[in-house]
Amino acid sequence: MKLIERYIAREISLPFMVVILILIGLFASFSSARLLAGAVTETLGIAALLKLVFLKTLIALEVLIPIALYISVIIGLGRLNKDQELNVIRSVGVSGTRIVLTVLTVAIPVGIASGMLSSYVRPWAYAESYILDAQAEAELNTNRFQAGRFYGSEKTGRVVYVRSKSDVDQGMQNIFHYIKKPDSSEIVIARQARQIQPTAEELRPHIQLSEGVIYQLTNAASIDEVIQFENMIYFIDNDFVLNYRRKAAATRTLWESDQPRDIAELQWRISRPLATILLALIAVTFIRTTPRHDKTDRTYLIAALIFAAYYNLTGLAKTWVEQGVVGSMPGVWWLYLLMFVVLGIYALISKRRRFPRPS
Repeated sequence: MKLIERYIAREISLPFMVVILILIGLFASFSSARLLAGAVTETLGIAALLKLVFLKTLIALEVLIPIALYISVIIGLGRLNKDQELNVIRSVGVSGTRIVLTVLTVAIPVGIASGMLSSYVRPWAYAESYILDAQAEAELNTNRFQAGRFYGSEKTGRVVYVRSKSDVDQGMQNIFHYIKKPDSSEIVIARQARQIQPTAEELRPHIQLSEGVIYQLTNAASIDEVIQFENMIYFIDNDFVLNYRRKAAATRTLWESDQPRDIAELQWRISRPLATILLALIAVTFIRTTPRHDKTDRTYLIAALIFAAYYNLTGLAKTWVEQGVVGSMPGVWWLYLLMFVVLGIYALISKRRRFPRPS
């Protein structure tokens, strides 16, 4: 890469590093505040909270990285334009096409990194964050219980009482569990209980009860059932699990699926590099070589509106595939093809206006 191209690439890369750090800091702060407001620390503790914020930030990087590159291209080229450096660069024989190719030398590696994060890091982060979320949401999470207190839920009709609890392994002793169902009631009394950590394969939170009795009380039956057990695994039903299985699934698993929702998730992941490069090219169109008519504030406003419209369209394209409105082909690709065609036509029409040769 020649000196001028390196200079332009540096003017884009430096703002990119600053903007991505700012966005990560803002997102992590927002996530921390939201989790603290939900009393997650009381259930999981500070260490788990920090891990959960880290995982959610990793998930968000697939969106934060394209945004940061989009902003950095506008900032970097905008400064060169405002200081008339683009005119000087053009005067030494650097064409507008070479400037666009220089932007691509930054956008392509960033896009590849975004695609790798989306295809491999994001599913892992979703699986790990789900495990922590499930522990926090679980009504029978042993970490949230204190000895000698009743815990109830009006939503599920569940009541739990723990007589004593170990501070070492968080194991519970002498547990009473009651749940009201539409046509029956169930009482579980156990001598001991301990939380079983869910895995990425199982995902559902559950606890192990030992030395207990189950009383099943039904409204229709004349004789109630009594079941004694030595050990029993008690699963906690949670709709939260189903929403995350697809996002936590491996990319190879989605590739072998023919379900519309799996196809939409797969195409979303592998389209991240294209989305990143496309946003960088859109950002180039905001640059003007007429510094006397500087309209920076207006440019940023229009750029923000275009990004919002673009991001909503990508979400719409994915939703259409999920709902079967659009098949796996063209899938979400029609949007990116359309945008590249529009950019190509725009480049042909405004080629001489964008980077005119100095008179």
